[in-house]
Amino acid sequence: MISETQSAAARPSWADPAVYNAYFELAKPRIIVLLLITTAAAMVMAAHGLPSPDILFWTLLGGGLSSASSGAFNCWYDRDIDPKMKRTAWRPLPTGRLQPYQALIFTVATAIAAYLVLGLLVNPLAMVLAMFGQFYYCVIYTVWLKRRTAMNIVIGGGAGSIPPLVGWAAVTHQVGLPALALFAVIFLWTPPHFWALALAVETDYEKAGIPMLPNVAGERHTRIQILVYTIILAVATMLFAYPLHILGAVFFVAAALLGGYFIYHALRVLMQPARPVYMSMFKYSLLYLALICAAMVVDQLV
Repeated sequence: MISETQSAAARPSWADPAVYNAYFELAKPRIIVLLLITTAAAMVMAAHGLPSPDILFWTLLGGGLSSASSGAFNCWYDRDIDPKMKRTAWRPLPTGRLQPYQALIFTVATAIAAYLVLGLLVNPLAMVLAMFGQFYYCVIYTVWLKRRTAMNIVIGGGAGSIPPLVGWAAVTHQVGLPALALFAVIFLWTPPHFWALALAVETDYEKAGIPMLPNVAGERHTRIQILVYTIILAVATMLFAYPLHILGAVFFVAAALLGGYFIYHALRVLMQPARPVYMSMFKYSLLYLALICAAMVVDQLV
C-alpha cells in the first residue's frame, strides 16, 4: 500500500479531469455495460420487440446508476484488501486518487438518483427490484459472503441476475416466468465465469484472504465444477426455445453454438490446466453472455 505522503501527492483537485476519471473507474463501467446488456435483452423479450424509447432510456439510466452505486460501495468496503491484489491495486482508493469518504458520498448520491429515476419515470416494481439487487450485491455478497465462504460466487451470483428482472418489470409491471428463467441462466453463468478468473489469479485471492474455490477446494475440483456448471448452463439456455417456447429457432441455434463452444472452453480448462487457458475461458464467458443477449434481441426482431 502506498504511503500517506504518496497518497496526498497522487490525489487530484476538482479542477483536474483525472478526478472525474477516478469516479468513472470507481463505478466499474465494464460491469455496468454487461448488466445493461442483460437488462435491455429482457426488455426486448418482454415487449416482443423494441420497447418504447423513453422506458428503455430511463430504465437503462436508472439501472446504470444503481450499478455504479454498487460498484463504488464494493470499492469502498474492499479498500483494505484491494491493495493486496494485482488485479485491484490500481483502483482509485488504493492509489489515493479518491478518499473513502468520496467513494461513500458517490455511492449514496448515485443510489438516490437511480431510485428517483426508476421510481418516478419507470415504475415502482422496477425500483424495488433494483434496490433489492443492490442490497444483494452490497450486503449479502460484499459484506457477508465474499470473505466467509468459497460459495461466495455461487450464492452471490444472484445479484448480477437481478437486472433482467428490472428490465422485464419496466415493460410489463410484473415478473413473469421468462424473466425468472433469464435470472436462472445468468445465475448459472456466474460461477464458471468467475472461477476461470479465480484460477488465473489464485494467488491474488489467497493473499487477500478471500476463500475462492481454487484456494479452498483445489484447482482440479474447481475445473470439474466449471465444466459441470457450463454444461448445465448450455442446456438451460436452450430451454428458452424448447420446450418453454419463449424464444424461437434463431435463438436456439445461437444458444446451441455458443453453449457448445463454452463447453469446449470448459473441457480445455479441465484437461489443459494453464493460465492462458483460464483467461481464454474467462474472456469467452464475457463474450458469451453478450452474444446470448444479442441472440435474444435478434430472435424477437426477425
